[in-house]
Amino acid sequence: MQPDCIIPWEALPRAHGEPPATARLRAWPEDFVVDEVLGFEPAGRGQHVLLRVRKRGVNTQWLARELARCCGVAPVAVGFSGLKDRNAVTTQWLSVDLAGRPEPEWAGLPIPGVEVLAAHRHDRKLRRGAHRANRFELLLRGVRGEPAALEARLGRLREAGAPNYFGEQRFGAEGANPAKALEMLTGGRRVRDRGERGIYLSAARAVVFNRVLAARVVAGNWDRALPGEVLMIDGRHSRFLAEDLTREIAARVGAGELHPTGPLWGRGEAETRGEARRQEEAELVACAAWLPALESAGLEQDRRALRVLPREMTWEWAAPDELRVGLTLAAGAYATAVLREVAEYLA
Repeated sequence: MQPDCIIPWEALPRAHGEPPATARLRAWPEDFVVDEVLGFEPAGRGQHVLLRVRKRGVNTQWLARELARCCGVAPVAVGFSGLKDRNAVTTQWLSVDLAGRPEPEWAGLPIPGVEVLAAHRHDRKLRRGAHRANRFELLLRGVRGEPAALEARLGRLREAGAPNYFGEQRFGAEGANPAKALEMLTGGRRVRDRGERGIYLSAARAVVFNRVLAARVVAGNWDRALPGEVLMIDGRHSRFLAEDLTREIAARVGAGELHPTGPLWGRGEAETRGEARRQEEAELVACAAWLPALESAGLEQDRRALRVLPREMTWEWAAPDELRVGLTLAAGAYATAVLREVAEYLA
């Protein structure tokens, strides 16, 4: 398999030039606060319970297993919409299929670092990607840079958005998950756990997507449509093929209503055509051995927006060298991918 397909997170090209500052991010979990926006109301009935929980220093998958243990159900009976950072304070939703079992005393759930904020009956399991957005409140510490230049960059991001890279969290500790994914896909690593297997497959897909997006950033067309582009409607997964670019489509892309997309590789024919496909295929050559392995793993072709637009973006100086940034991102987008356009992170 080709290691050349992998572009390290720190080497991914930025869209708006070198960041105007350096800073520390996540010096403490409280510096990285995430609130999952569900986007729909619980049904108020059904055998499932939707739980809104706040966690600190806790991994989502570990929490799901602990929740299953406390409720006396199988791990598969617990659902969640998104994986949330461990080194953070996060509020998210999980579901538990109680199937006639009595409800535990949620307020006294014996899971360290976890507090149940609300519990509602619901008629179905919470599936991956079911939530609408995430609200982030982030604190950059030890900021070094010209404040005016930094604020100008934040304003530019609010207006034009950022490349929708998969963040470093997708690649695991020290970025090791892609290598493990390659071992698994080529038979060198046996992975029986379904959750672990999913993590490695997601990492491999993210490597391919980030490479395609990086090439579009270098070419300067990551935020505009090419002939044969597959365009995604902002805030939704709905998409369509634009073989011919009309003035209306170009205007909607410019206004942020539509976004160009990149591949989440799997079985089936790529959806792009024309110039968009030619540019995509030029980058996929470096990943040629990865693609059939992802197809044989049972994944289907899908698409992801190349651009993410921050919504409700705010910032204020908490101290001369501390900047607090708030922003709302569509589900699946990474705040770290936005903020890497603002500051080079220091350890």
